[in-house]
Amino acid sequence: MSARAAASTLRPPLVIYTGGTLGMVAGEQGLAPGGHIEARLARALDALPAQRRAALPDIEVLAFPDPIDSSAATPREWQRLAAEIAQRYRDHPGVVVLHGTDTLAWTASSLAYQLQGLDRPVVVTGAMQPLEAEGSDAADNVELALRYAVSPALKEVAIAFGGKLLRGVRARKWQSRDADAFVSPNYPLLGERIGMDPILYLKHSLSRQQRGAPRFELPDYGPLAEGGVARIALWPGITARQVAAWLQDPTLKGALLEVWGGGNAPEDPELLGVLADASGQGKLLAAISQCPHGGIAIGHYAAGQGLHAAGVLSADDMTPEAALTKLVHLLAQPLADDERRRRFLTRLVGER
Repeated sequence: MSARAAASTLRPPLVIYTGGTLGMVAGEQGLAPGGHIEARLARALDALPAQRRAALPDIEVLAFPDPIDSSAATPREWQRLAAEIAQRYRDHPGVVVLHGTDTLAWTASSLAYQLQGLDRPVVVTGAMQPLEAEGSDAADNVELALRYAVSPALKEVAIAFGGKLLRGVRARKWQSRDADAFVSPNYPLLGERIGMDPILYLKHSLSRQQRGAPRFELPDYGPLAEGGVARIALWPGITARQVAAWLQDPTLKGALLEVWGGGNAPEDPELLGVLADASGQGKLLAAISQCPHGGIAIGHYAAGQGLHAAGVLSADDMTPEAALTKLVHLLAQPLADDERRRRFLTRLVGER
């Protein structure tokens, strides 16, 4: 059977509704996740201009029975969503995930690690306003995601939002109110809407060689879901005692340190000793810059030599979302410490 014939036998793109502002309705306590999403989506998309509506594919909707505000998401939700996609994706040309914006970039990053080697699009989107709100961005974002979800040249996890397509593992939420809410600080856009049509920049997409064969990794994130990995931002005056309060917790398996500039930290022997002790216990420690643009090179400055000696790994130019979800993903697998460290330093899905 030819590839074109095989594609014609697929069902429509799958839309998975997990919750978030897009599907919220007003209640006594304010906006809260709402139901009946399939009918509401249909009404919103039908209200688009006729030419844009005609360009959309039919869809198949799967609504999670317990939609949530994305601020309530944990690694368990990332695992559940990846498992659902892995079970169903072969029946569809692509998948669209409707998700709350607050932790959307975290979920997209985690999906990229769990669904390595994708051979079709998984596009995550949401909205800053509910579907029925006046002037809502919801229908425009869903439309954009659907157009990219049937693009056979896109073979990775991406975010469609505000007229742009971003690599999921390179994106961050950057605005709390504006419709153009997401940015990709250290990597070009994968695509964008130009006029009526979405354009895909193939030179920025994962190549066949970079993707490799499908090798989904769906480990159990449950043991790490409640504080198994910490995110610790340094500040002037931070003490060894404060860092130790995190790293000496026996349930903690790893931590992401947000350091200064190009990879600097206080030259405090006691603090660096706490980091070295944690690394020696097999805890996976990595560092990113607090600067949103650019990356780090641990040891380039004298003030960063201590981090290198303590066994802290460089996350290069990764986003905090990509770095922390990668730590969770690697720590959830039965890997030797050296192999975990090697994989963290290796580009798996275009994250660094």
